[in-house]
Amino acid sequence: MALLLPRVTRTSLLRLSLRRISTTTAVPDPSPPAPSETLPTPPPKSPNPRTRTPLEKQFETWLEALKPGFTQSDVVEVLRSQPDPDLALDIFRWTAQQRHYKHNHLTYLTMIEIAVSGKRYRVAETLIEEVIAGACPASLPLFNTMIKFCCGRKFLFNRAFDVYKKMLKSEDAKPSLETYALLLNSLLRKFDKLNVCYVYLHAVRSLAKQMKASGIIPDTFVLNMIIKAYSKCLEMDEAIRVFREMGLYNCEPNTYTYSYLAKGLCEKGRVNQGLVFYKEMRGKGLVPKGTTYLILICSLSMERRFQDAIDVAFDMFGSSMSPDLLTYRTLLEEMCRDGRGDDAFELLEEFRKRDTFMNEKIYNTLLNGLHFLSRDL
Repeated sequence: MALLLPRVTRTSLLRLSLRRISTTTAVPDPSPPAPSETLPTPPPKSPNPRTRTPLEKQFETWLEALKPGFTQSDVVEVLRSQPDPDLALDIFRWTAQQRHYKHNHLTYLTMIEIAVSGKRYRVAETLIEEVIAGACPASLPLFNTMIKFCCGRKFLFNRAFDVYKKMLKSEDAKPSLETYALLLNSLLRKFDKLNVCYVYLHAVRSLAKQMKASGIIPDTFVLNMIIKAYSKCLEMDEAIRVFREMGLYNCEPNTYTYSYLAKGLCEKGRVNQGLVFYKEMRGKGLVPKGTTYLILICSLSMERRFQDAIDVAFDMFGSSMSPDLLTYRTLLEEMCRDGRGDDAFELLEEFRKRDTFMNEKIYNTLLNGLHFLSRDL
């Protein structure tokens, strides 16, 4: 029968039935429950409680190690005990927000070292900017660490000198010998091309003057960098002047000192002076760099001082080094042009006997070159 009722009538009957059911079930019991049957209402439970991540658990564990009233030394200890640089940064930032606490130079130094060792370079840059802005008191180890980091990043080269200028104005973090060594070494990396080195030579000269004015005694390493800068720019009188001053600072010239001078003098065209420094170096038992040998042999050959060039070449063999193809060709071909072709052929055979590094390809190339040159001459 219900199936035959109109659609509207069936809908009305269904609604009426549902209303009666809800009214029947909603009638409360008029008698109150006994006192013994009353139960406390449990707290609502989250259907999906969030599980803490391992990093959050670690973070909470490390914070528990920081007792109320913790000091900067406590923070440094916790940071150094933390192998994860990201978690260390979280601890560093969290402690900075606590009342009655402020980071000092030790905490910033520790955090920068952790960031650099963990290759979080952007974090290190941010921390350095905070220190420059005055986030903590000045400190020599902190500023030197900042300069070292900036010198190692090409695009932060100028920032290193901003830190240096801040050190000059500071009372507690004046530049040290390490500071000047870092800056000079960074400048010398720019001396790859002759036309560029003159741009940075002024900065080298300025640093050297400021170092002397501040009463810092340089060592051989720093003086060698200054000599190298002058030699790269062929300012050989200035380079020799610094060399003469080494004794005033109780610094002993080493292989690098003489090599820079000998090479620079030869490139300047003052070959005889270069040879003098080479002989002085060998008289002290110091072995020149390979490039110093090569520039000496070529320069002496171009000036037709063949015996001196041959002596330097033989000395090079004795130091377990060997001239390159260009150096050999310069010496042998200049002898041919000077009318000493036969001597050049004999010398090539002598080189072949003494030079254990000369292979057949180099020998044949030199021999063919001499035959071709002697035929044209």
